[in-house]
Amino acid sequence: MRRIFSSWLDVLLLFIPVAAALSILKADPLFVFASSALAIIPLAGLLGRATEHLTAHVGAGIGSLLNASLGNAAELIIALAALREGLHDVVRASLTGSILGNILLVLGASMIAGGMKYERQKFNQTAAGMGASLLLLAAVGLIIPALFHFTASSQGVLVEHELSLDIAIVLFLIYGLSLMFSLKTHRHLFAGEEHDAHDIGEEPWSYRLSLVVLTVVAVLIGVMSETLVGAIEPAAHRLGLTQVFVGVILVALVGNAAEHSTAVLMAMKNKMDLALGIAVGSSLQIALLVAPLLVFTSYLFGAPLDLIFTPFEVAAVAMSVLILGFVSMDGESHWMEGVMLVGVYAMLAIAFYFLPA
Repeated sequence: MRRIFSSWLDVLLLFIPVAAALSILKADPLFVFASSALAIIPLAGLLGRATEHLTAHVGAGIGSLLNASLGNAAELIIALAALREGLHDVVRASLTGSILGNILLVLGASMIAGGMKYERQKFNQTAAGMGASLLLLAAVGLIIPALFHFTASSQGVLVEHELSLDIAIVLFLIYGLSLMFSLKTHRHLFAGEEHDAHDIGEEPWSYRLSLVVLTVVAVLIGVMSETLVGAIEPAAHRLGLTQVFVGVILVALVGNAAEHSTAVLMAMKNKMDLALGIAVGSSLQIALLVAPLLVFTSYLFGAPLDLIFTPFEVAAVAMSVLILGFVSMDGESHWMEGVMLVGVYAMLAIAFYFLPA
């Protein structure tokens, strides 16, 4: 147990039962929100340590994929909870916020943290270019339903739902083929730098222990995230925040907590391949996997979800993807590039704050 719980932040794990109790007792939403957020912090740290140990066994490519997948469990649970309640606007806003948060905030913070310690950090240029291209394709998938809505809305809601479903199928298939490309046919291009297990600085965990910790922590993050989301709307209302800002910024920040800590930790250890793989891979999974799954699941709830995002959301995602392409094209990063990404995120957050409800 001492091998797993080795950080002073693990003391905050005590907030897991506190948050659960406050939620059951229907306590003040602000207290539920705060306790849930404090519980997620050490869980995210555990996820990062488990990922680092697992990466020593499987390599940076698969390690970043596993971290992105388990990290996105929180976003998926949050979105499913909102979908079940019929909050389609919140679902779409949280998807937008997750993509923006990973591309701009997570990757930007990683570049700043790593760049403060290392003058230049290199990463896999092929993997970065592939990720940027797939994100551009995902942006096109978001733009088409919005363009159709604003130019041919007279066709009716049923046609728009069918269009969104068909596009979701295409995005889902492309994600599956991208996994085949990066993990099978062109695996050697995405392997990234291998790290010895003893480079971690402590006794390495076994492959099995790393997987068990990753899975358990991901489940707990999902539970705490759902508890937090249950309180975030009334808490935000009391603070005078709009639904759009809550979905794009607050919900996304909570869901991305695991990626934030893990990617920054990897960058500070000069493992930029893994940091970039986590940030970009998580955005890809949100756009190409989570979004289609939510569209499919919405039919089970009897209220089909469409992919008609607002013009501002579409523009924000498209701009972020283009900026990522420019930043990653040379295969290396420094702290100033991170400042640029975080600066764009800050400007977009300000704009979303002032958008009307």
